[in-house]
Amino acid sequence: MKVYIDYREKKSGVLNELIKHGINVEIKSLPIADYIITGNNQEGKFQEIGIERKTQTDFINSIIDKRIINQLIVLKENFEFPLLIIEGSDNLYELRDFHPNAIRGMLTSIALDYQVPIIHTKNYRDTAAHINVIVKRLEKSKRALSLLSKRKPLTLKEQQEYIIESLPGIGPTLAKLLLNKFGNVKAIVNASEDELQEVDKIGKKKASEIKKVLTNIYEESR
Repeated sequence: MKVYIDYREKKSGVLNELIKHGINVEIKSLPIADYIITGNNQEGKFQEIGIERKTQTDFINSIIDKRIINQLIVLKENFEFPLLIIEGSDNLYELRDFHPNAIRGMLTSIALDYQVPIIHTKNYRDTAAHINVIVKRLEKSKRALSLLSKRKPLTLKEQQEYIIESLPGIGPTLAKLLLNKFGNVKAIVNASEDELQEVDKIGKKKASEIKKVLTNIYEESR
């Protein structure tokens, strides 16, 4: 595993802490994300995590000037595993004269609407420690787990929605839109990228990722 660090993060203190942890790091100009963790795990599967790090003050400022939305959209579009780190130990709701519900609303939107996990850290040392844990976790092999949770039997409608929701970038709302447009699961599987893009909120990149999952040859990890 290797951690790429944007050159603007050199003075954050995180770089030196990662070096102390023995992490393989490289400073470069990153057009997207502040930190990128990349490499193969013990099963040989390529892993890439894009991390946006913000101090508490910068996070609130990014809500006010709306930077955070665009940054997270780009982060999610370019990384299979996007992550937001909010760093600081102050009371987030008292840093500026900004309504607490606006902050709560944004945190909720990030987690639910954009589906980007959020990690809160106390300081740069804590941020580095979390990144170290992520690197170590990815390096470990994982035993095979069933992707299906044990729960009560699904109705036919729920089974159809469940199958479509498993496709890249597809949540409950998009699954229903796809099923309503194409009529059944088979028609969605057979749809071209152009046809998939006719559904609202499915762009070229998402349509391409869906087709890859549906058409690429399965290769078992060894």
